[in-house]
Amino acid sequence: MNSHDRWTMTRVPDQTGRVAVVTGSNTGIGYQAAAALADHGAHVVLAVRNLDKGKDAVARILAASRSADVTVQRLDLSSLDSVRDAAEALSSAYPRIDLLINNAGVMYTPKQTTADGFELQFGTNHLGHFALTGLLLDRIFVDGARVVTVSSNAHRFMAAIHFDDLQWERRYNRFAAYGQAKLANLLFTYELQRRLAEHSRPTIAVAAHPGASNTELTRNLPAIVRPAERLIAPLISQSPEMGALPTLRAATDPTVAGGQYYGPDGFGQQRGHPTLVDSSKQSHNAELQHRLWQVSEELTGVSFPA
Repeated sequence: MNSHDRWTMTRVPDQTGRVAVVTGSNTGIGYQAAAALADHGAHVVLAVRNLDKGKDAVARILAASRSADVTVQRLDLSSLDSVRDAAEALSSAYPRIDLLINNAGVMYTPKQTTADGFELQFGTNHLGHFALTGLLLDRIFVDGARVVTVSSNAHRFMAAIHFDDLQWERRYNRFAAYGQAKLANLLFTYELQRRLAEHSRPTIAVAAHPGASNTELTRNLPAIVRPAERLIAPLISQSPEMGALPTLRAATDPTVAGGQYYGPDGFGQQRGHPTLVDSSKQSHNAELQHRLWQVSEELTGVSFPA
């Protein structure tokens, strides 16, 4: 790929008049994506668990772009009550939402459960975003709107949907649980796109992943692997600014089509500029997509509008 073909921040189109909700946007790639959208004219809602950190992120965005239009909404994806409260507040404030970027996530956490009793990684990364999307979808049924969900290369490794033990109550492996959650993100995206297209909705569902990005997500790595991570990470990881580019391309590139997946163009999709990439064969299993959707509706109590 020559330098003229590389998709960079300069190729984000004007976002004036658009409303973007970005979860987990006070730090990491979520912050970089939110800041870029605001710098290009969007009204951006930072949907974050910690309001103080969210307000600090707003201050940083405004310091870099004084004309930015940014606000904060409290959202704890590990609590369905918080998801419902946030969705109600956002629906009341915005008659239309042009971009919903499901970015927030936790990774490799010790065995924990959400407020509703779900395994923390599956409950936060998948079920919280599934519920939020369903509750906001009637606001996203507008021309040019997109739901962008951030997955990971981890959807390929030790990854399966353990329907017989979704909450890892029998045996917990933090790496496999993360893989399950990230595979669920893709299964959700593809099933959502199929349903949107089936009902001729103007909205599309797209996925992205940042490759290996130097963010706070690795804070829950077990102590035994931290020395190796410190040695290897600088060789394969990239900055949060670069890690945010696949998300931004999925959210704004006018050539993007529903059901596509974007990630870095470098070796192993670990780093580089965003390009169209493939996901695992398992992620394209329509039966698996449909079954996960049904189970997610049952667990969250959220049914999507037609």
